[in-house]
Amino acid sequence: MTDETLRLTTAQAIIKWLANQYIQIDGQELRLCGGGFGIFGHGNVTCLGEALNTYHDELPLYRGQNEQSMGFAAAGYAKQWLRQRFMFCTASAGPGTANLLTSAGLAHANRLPMLMLCGDTFITRLPDPVLQQMEHFNDPTFGVNDAFKAVSRYWDRITHPAQVIQSLPNAIATMLDPGDCGPAFIGLPQDVQGWTYDYPAVFFEKTVHRIRRQTPDAAEVADAIALLQGAQRPMIIAGGGVQYSRAVAELTAFAEATNIPVVETIAGRANLLNDHPLNIGPIGVTGSDSANAIAEKADVILAVGTRLQDFTTGSWTAFAKDARFISVNAARHDAGKHRSLPVVGDAKLSLQALHQALEYQSPADWTALAQDERKSWNDYVADNVSAGNRPNSYAQAIGVVNGLCDSRDRVVAAAGGLPAEVTANWRTLDIGTVDVEFGFSCMGYEIAGAWGARIAQAEREPEKDVITFCGDGSYLLMNSDIYSSVLSQKKMIVLVLDNGGFAVINKLQNNTGNESFNNLLSDCPTIPEAFGVDFAAHAASMGATSEKVANPAELAEAFKRAKSSDKTYVIVMDVDPYEGWTTEGHTWWEVGTPHVTEDENVRKAHVEWESTRDKQRRGV
Repeated sequence: MTDETLRLTTAQAIIKWLANQYIQIDGQELRLCGGGFGIFGHGNVTCLGEALNTYHDELPLYRGQNEQSMGFAAAGYAKQWLRQRFMFCTASAGPGTANLLTSAGLAHANRLPMLMLCGDTFITRLPDPVLQQMEHFNDPTFGVNDAFKAVSRYWDRITHPAQVIQSLPNAIATMLDPGDCGPAFIGLPQDVQGWTYDYPAVFFEKTVHRIRRQTPDAAEVADAIALLQGAQRPMIIAGGGVQYSRAVAELTAFAEATNIPVVETIAGRANLLNDHPLNIGPIGVTGSDSANAIAEKADVILAVGTRLQDFTTGSWTAFAKDARFISVNAARHDAGKHRSLPVVGDAKLSLQALHQALEYQSPADWTALAQDERKSWNDYVADNVSAGNRPNSYAQAIGVVNGLCDSRDRVVAAAGGLPAEVTANWRTLDIGTVDVEFGFSCMGYEIAGAWGARIAQAEREPEKDVITFCGDGSYLLMNSDIYSSVLSQKKMIVLVLDNGGFAVINKLQNNTGNESFNNLLSDCPTIPEAFGVDFAAHAASMGATSEKVANPAELAEAFKRAKSSDKTYVIVMDVDPYEGWTTEGHTWWEVGTPHVTEDENVRKAHVEWESTRDKQRRGV
């Protein structure tokens, strides 16, 4: 170590340090930070902008159209890289930064790394109050940026240039921690960004990171083995953590050695290929009859890399009340849910440990039952995605794309009805090719997240495509990254399926006895005369190639054209808001229904909904 120093501004030090952080992936050293998304304002352009311009080759900055969508794009990038690399987002002080709150919530819920470098008010307070400052009369230190404490895994405000020497490594450590992974927020007061400090030169030396793999405790592994050895009807729930741990091979080997049926969560879709004999299908509210049929009979459930949220557990009605859980998870918080036997550790190492020590075979009749259930579900899906003589549906569009896409194309879906339809009906062609964002269920992720995924995909598989399914409601909420993708030459294929409003919530409204109200455009009292948006023309105005098709057959031909195109391609198809939904495969789901109402239909629905609550596990 030398005494050499570099006099830099706070902003310059942050960017220089980021540019020298690397990660080892499959024997190759890559920059840990793939670049960033930015919209400049007075809170970040003069200092952070100056620093970023110096490193625009090493840390490419993608110009965003909306701060929230920038965060979604960063999340899509992190998912595509299996949390091994991240992007930063920079926004100006005030509303620009506030727009990142929703995307920070998405990254937090999904345990995804994202670094936010956001403007803040002047630390000296000499010019206070300033433009866009949120004043709290009795606490001058409290502002908009404090709101990010609820949606960040790491939060700091830099009040002196020297602080970044500690803050930046701590932020990276959090984002790379398998058990504590999530977004990191660093508030940068406008004056402090430009202040200088004599930084130790060694701080900026190249650093190569590796993601920690936590070895499971031997006693916890032994307890899990003892429980599995007595199982008569075992089942594995494979979550998204299997992929983040790069443990698909270990999961497959363990399942094949023990002959235990495997079901997948929403985040865990594409852990196994569709035709793997032990893949019994997706589980839960948006699942399959096959997975849910064995879940309610299973006596021992090995949950790997899942946080067991309500769509997986059917609000904890999907399982027998006396079923025992073993939860393998890098996060202690997730490993102990519902009296699970915890195995706190890396999924790859934990599955290896279980595989090496467990001498066990699932009873043949149990596995055969599970496989018979899956065959029946396959028949249902095949019929569900076929065109037939019926109205256009989400499932039909999914079937068309599934039949024509490349096995390594990435499929993206998010809020509304499409996550359920993709989860239930998509037949996995290759490992790790499905991104259904249902951790935070965020409208707007569909296009923005796909753009981020495409940026990441282009770094490794530029010849493949990112295909995103988007409803008309989500498109209207956030579509500007179609323009971003055209500008940055990061091609996407966008399927806009128009059902005239928020049809899936209208379905929930009807299923709970309520009349259609304020969801479909045709049912809004404040809309005298509803009309549809010309989505194809709108997408074309942002530079995309676009067309509208009338039916699945035309969709197939349009999709072929989209695959051969070299720029973003948008295909629009109307779908029926009432018919064509996947009606099978759903478990019970707890929603709040009125306990008192003058509407007889609502009252009956409430009684019926509550009548099945007796299946619910009460936290034990």
